[in-house]
Amino acid sequence: MLVSLNWLKNYVDLNDLTPEQLGEKITKSGIEVDGIEYIINEKSENIVVGYVKECEQHPNADKLKLCQVDVGDEVLQIICGAANVAQGQKVVVAKPGAVLPGNFKIKKVKLRGIESNGMICSLQELSVGERFIVPAFAEGIAVLPEEAVVGEPVDDLLNLNDAVLEFDLTPNRADALSMLGVAYEVTAILGEKIQLPEPKINPIAENVANYVTVSVDDEEACPYYGAFIIKDVKIKPSPLWMQNYLLAAGIRPINNVVDITNYVLLEYGQPLHAFDYDLLDSKEILVRRAVDQEEIVTLDDQTRVLSNEHLLITNGKKGVALAGVMGGANTEVYEETNTILLEAAYFDSKTIRKAVMNTGLRSEASTRYEKGVDPNRVKEAGLRGCELLEKYADGKVVEGVAEFDQLDRSEKVVEMNSQEVNKRLGTKISNEEIEEILTKLRFTFERKDDDFTVFAPTRRGDITIFEDMLEEVARIYGYDLLPYTLPENASKPGGLTKQQQLKRDVKNYMQSVGLSEAITYSLTDKERVHELVSPDLPNNLRPVELAMPMSEDHQYLRLSLLPELLNRLTYNVARKQANVALYEVGSVFLSEEEKITKQPLEQLRLAGAITGTWVDHKWQQEVKQVDFYVIKGIVEGLFRYLNMDVTFEQAVVKDMHPGRCATVHAGGKQIGFLGQVHPNMTKRQDLKETYVFDIDMEYILKTDRPELTYDVVPKYPSILRDIAFVVDEKVMAGEIKEEIERIGTPLVKRVEAFDVYTGENIGDNEKSIAYNIHYQDPEKTLTDDEVDASFKKIIDAVSEKFGAYVRS
Repeated sequence: MLVSLNWLKNYVDLNDLTPEQLGEKITKSGIEVDGIEYIINEKSENIVVGYVKECEQHPNADKLKLCQVDVGDEVLQIICGAANVAQGQKVVVAKPGAVLPGNFKIKKVKLRGIESNGMICSLQELSVGERFIVPAFAEGIAVLPEEAVVGEPVDDLLNLNDAVLEFDLTPNRADALSMLGVAYEVTAILGEKIQLPEPKINPIAENVANYVTVSVDDEEACPYYGAFIIKDVKIKPSPLWMQNYLLAAGIRPINNVVDITNYVLLEYGQPLHAFDYDLLDSKEILVRRAVDQEEIVTLDDQTRVLSNEHLLITNGKKGVALAGVMGGANTEVYEETNTILLEAAYFDSKTIRKAVMNTGLRSEASTRYEKGVDPNRVKEAGLRGCELLEKYADGKVVEGVAEFDQLDRSEKVVEMNSQEVNKRLGTKISNEEIEEILTKLRFTFERKDDDFTVFAPTRRGDITIFEDMLEEVARIYGYDLLPYTLPENASKPGGLTKQQQLKRDVKNYMQSVGLSEAITYSLTDKERVHELVSPDLPNNLRPVELAMPMSEDHQYLRLSLLPELLNRLTYNVARKQANVALYEVGSVFLSEEEKITKQPLEQLRLAGAITGTWVDHKWQQEVKQVDFYVIKGIVEGLFRYLNMDVTFEQAVVKDMHPGRCATVHAGGKQIGFLGQVHPNMTKRQDLKETYVFDIDMEYILKTDRPELTYDVVPKYPSILRDIAFVVDEKVMAGEIKEEIERIGTPLVKRVEAFDVYTGENIGDNEKSIAYNIHYQDPEKTLTDDEVDASFKKIIDAVSEKFGAYVRS
């Protein structure tokens, strides 16, 4: 909604507030002001109305005119190059001493040997924005209307001193889609009086019943329809002030009749429509539902095919307007129009919304009907239109209004208790202050002690319950005055539970190591439902089949996240994205029943799938494909990040590579698996080597993690020893690592396996595993003797337990 402050001043005193100050007050009261636009960016002085007394050809230039211009206190000789300047015109004159935008100073000059004292201006030369220039002033100098007073500044006449506020309205504030609605809002904010228009007409001694009758077939869709008749209208430009206001509101002036209907639309928030009465070719207005496939040609010359959902204004036989949306081309007002039928109606918002959605026609009128108009302003807006047509189109208004009226004009009643208001807001607003707020809002009310019975005016259709009135009290009282602390006995501020925070932590970790989150379907097909099910789940699970699946691809509730993740990999690889790393946190649905009689158990799981290159540093010529150790490192890093202990055991899992798969264990139980997807499966999926993991997220969320502890940074140096053990090929490197850590405690701080070797000088069924052993004492510098003693104990223990010997 664009609000002209000069227009607004017709209804309320703005107390000399600047546009910025007023915008801030309105924003703080709950309606956001998105921006402020000025008609002119730079104000100029000494710009007045002039009268061209004489206009002759310049003796020394073909394209210049020598004009004698009366500016009130003197007659100036001005040379003008505009093609449309002529004797007898009232024009915009910049007197000597004026400074136009761009620091262009007007002074006495000689043009082709003749003195020129001033400048006859176009609006562009005054830096008026293009959208604020009325069509008549678009080319050449501005030729002002006859009523312009010679010598007076042009600011008021051309609306140059105006500013336009842009409101960002929420859908519930339909009342602010009109200037009167904005005026009510501003008077409540400023505590000022409101000056409302009071339409007065001078009807002629003819009765409207002799011209038209109104009937409505669908009372719910159109509870009120009023038709006014205005005779002997003259189609001409609307007054300059009206054109200026319409331009400020974003509407292009057309002619006086159309401009008046648009003016009333913006003033009252009530759409009007003018029909050429003679083209109506009937004395009847019938509002009915359209017949399926019925056609109407709208004002944009488009043929619209209607259905029974559309409401149609007809002359008793054929459609003349699509109700609330657009008029028909067959009754359009044109230059020779003499008699007008003016429509003021109330249409059901749902019906209008359906018509807008079906036709794609959205207008200022339909927008207001969709959001809801004030039932108590419908007829008054029609009378206002008649008043303006009488005054500015020389019309003669026929006595009375032909109407159908089943409109509910009752006010909503809302009960409000001041103690409850203060409890909700955490304030100490007195009953007298609440009375003052309601008076500012112009709400009628009754009070008994702390109880208020409020009668919400029909212009405020958004107020129906106590919470609506609570908001009104709060915003007029002032959001800035509300306490910064929560009200007493109020609930605690919202926050994440430990489980929610932990879930976010897991997602943050996954994204930090390079995986992107995926959200896949919870449904899968019969072929994939049993694939890649984690071995920690019961082995007698039965997939839950939908009773009415939408397709075969989405027939069963999933038992694993991984099949759909693999599908996502395939989808991306097929689109030239060779390196893809995805993870998902989602539920699987577990049931052991052959015939489902109860809700399946939902278990939250964390799964990931990676294919392609993991590291590709072209500059360093370093390329690393995804492998088992990458996927294991991601899972290890997750549990390290969560400060939880976890172990891995080599395993054979269905649909996984038999030699590159491990189960994940924590707290003495199996909680998932990881490894390479079986080559046969990846081949079916058109994928290269692909690695996955699947972890029981429920276990992570329910497990109490140990508190983080911090060790003092040691001041003494560490000692590094390397050793390689030759052991049976079945011995796991991790088992030896655990033994080294056990025997070496407390001096051994870290053990890392860095090499596994088989081949020459090693037995057929043996392998060599090399370790880095890091020694450190936080209290002193270790001696060689101390390290040697510990090192020997480790060799002896590993040799005895695993039948190992040290590789020389």
